[in-house]
Amino acid sequence: MIPAVLPTYNRAPLSFVSGEGAWLVEADGRRFLDFGAGIAVNALGHAHPDLVRVLSDQAAQLWHVSNLYTIPAQEALAERLVDLTFADTAFFTNSGTEACELAVKMARKHWFEADQPERTEILAFEGSFHGRSAAGIAAAGSEKMTHGFGPLLPGFTHLPWGDHEALQAALTGPGEERIAGVIVEPVQGEGGIRPLPDACLKGLRDLCDSTGALMILDEVQCGIGRTGKLFAHEWAGVTPDIMMVAKGIGGGFPLGAVLATEVAADGMGAGTHGSTYGGNPLACAVGLEVLRHVGEPAFLDAVSRKAGRLRQKLEGLVAAHPDIFESVRGSGLMLGLVCRAPNVDVVKAGYGAELLTVPAADNVVRLLPPLTVREDEIDEAALRLDRAAASLASHAA
Repeated sequence: MIPAVLPTYNRAPLSFVSGEGAWLVEADGRRFLDFGAGIAVNALGHAHPDLVRVLSDQAAQLWHVSNLYTIPAQEALAERLVDLTFADTAFFTNSGTEACELAVKMARKHWFEADQPERTEILAFEGSFHGRSAAGIAAAGSEKMTHGFGPLLPGFTHLPWGDHEALQAALTGPGEERIAGVIVEPVQGEGGIRPLPDACLKGLRDLCDSTGALMILDEVQCGIGRTGKLFAHEWAGVTPDIMMVAKGIGGGFPLGAVLATEVAADGMGAGTHGSTYGGNPLACAVGLEVLRHVGEPAFLDAVSRKAGRLRQKLEGLVAAHPDIFESVRGSGLMLGLVCRAPNVDVVKAGYGAELLTVPAADNVVRLLPPLTVREDEIDEAALRLDRAAASLASHAA
């Protein structure tokens, strides 16, 4: 008999009842150090007092009115994002998946309005993850994501990750006149914490400028301070035309956005897109408070400092457990342990040490702590990972 909750998740046998900062409390009373942060969502940790306050205050006033009306907090959040980024405009969604749908629509509509309706093709990269909607799985293209869900949304071409020659050939060779844009994660998350080198992002920007293709960045996981900049592309000194945002921007409350330049968004007039819940008063009140913290240079400097400490600790673990771990990669507080042991075994051993991490492709374990994690908590996480690795090694022996 099928359970009441559709069984699409392989859930861990853990039920958390409360949390504070980087800690979660299981129903049986055990305290877990959370280095998954809801898959890079809880940017300010669990039950941050400022987020609790603004959400409670807004809930006592107004929850939902729909986008039939002006929402002051939504306008304020859009203006703040425009002030902090390359963007001229923002559309609010409930998730990164919804942001992907709009980003693809926006790119194609841009060229339709420019009297080049044949420009519908989106270049994407192997190993990517852009959500689980029709456009999202078509953009990712992997068998794991698409098996059994055909016919897939057409109009996506997949290139090897980081292959600049293949990208250049696709953008300038036969069929280039059909290309609307290029979608890429500056740091692949689900794909195994694979950063795209700054030189590659700069090269992509140059190619898009020379061919007219729109540069679409997916910063759903790597954005909102995760790498030590507000958005990861800032390290390369480039700006996109369209950008997908979610996860950390809501600090745990469902919120996403598409940010765009005026030119890229020129086809999106009244009636071309919509959302019943997107950008409602509750979500935008929380989003504003998240940005009040994460948008501060001192906050981002602290993220970079703590990231250096975490990377150092992880490099030490690789050296101490060469049969379990192979290397460390990533950026900021978005780090991956490339494993020699099966990554799912490492994650499960972490449960035994009361530490939460997240598996990814390429046999990687993701470490995505809250951006507010303390240095002593980083040290404690390393000790617990050390215990987990020792446990795996003893069982293997």
